[in-house]
Amino acid sequence: MRPTDLAREHGISTQAVRNYEQDGCLPAAERTPSGYRVYTGVHAAALRAYLSLIAAHGHADAGRIMRAVNTGRLDEALAVVDEGHRRSLRDRATLDAVREAVDHLLERGGTPPARSGDGAVRTIGALARRLEVTPATLRNWEEAGILVPAREPVTGYRVFRPHDVRDAELAHLLRRGGYPLEHIAVVVDQVRAAGDTEALAEALEDWRARLTARGVAMLGAAAHLGDYLELAGAAGAKGG
Repeated sequence: MRPTDLAREHGISTQAVRNYEQDGCLPAAERTPSGYRVYTGVHAAALRAYLSLIAAHGHADAGRIMRAVNTGRLDEALAVVDEGHRRSLRDRATLDAVREAVDHLLERGGTPPARSGDGAVRTIGALARRLEVTPATLRNWEEAGILVPAREPVTGYRVFRPHDVRDAELAHLLRRGGYPLEHIAVVVDQVRAAGDTEALAEALEDWRARLTARGVAMLGAAAHLGDYLELAGAAGAKGG
């Protein structure tokens, strides 16, 4: 198979195929005496797996997975896949908590319940670890008006109470959904002040649809990755 044969299936350029090989996302191709690349069904399966992994896990993690697989580090590749599923599960749990808060607003017109998980008061470092972000990210969210933490009277350190953690969880969820900080600040303020919850409900339903689409993409990516592993294993066995 030629680079153009692989590229045509996905509507991408032949240069993209060569770039993916150079980046280690495809196994190295054999060369003809004149230097042209020769691809096989194994490469085609690898490309299907890689592109489907991008849709499911994003470019960075898709690259990590394929490079690990192509260098014999399958456990490392599977750990990245598992981490993607863990994040997806956490997103769903956070979305359910926020959905409950919105329902509370729509039905009662009151303040949404704080949902931090355990009711603990957290430092900026503890909250950053919980969300797997940096403290600098939380400070940026504070500057954008998304978070309004209290200050410890003696030390002046930031302290995040349950409702602050709820706001941070919501911000983290929407940030991964591609929303800009300015929009997130408005959404969080709506939850905080019991404002235009109808618009918030629509935004959350949109993100639920995104999560569903990503979950379906993960299923497809797993199937394509499994096909590639099977073909690559068979090719390796024949080569040995």
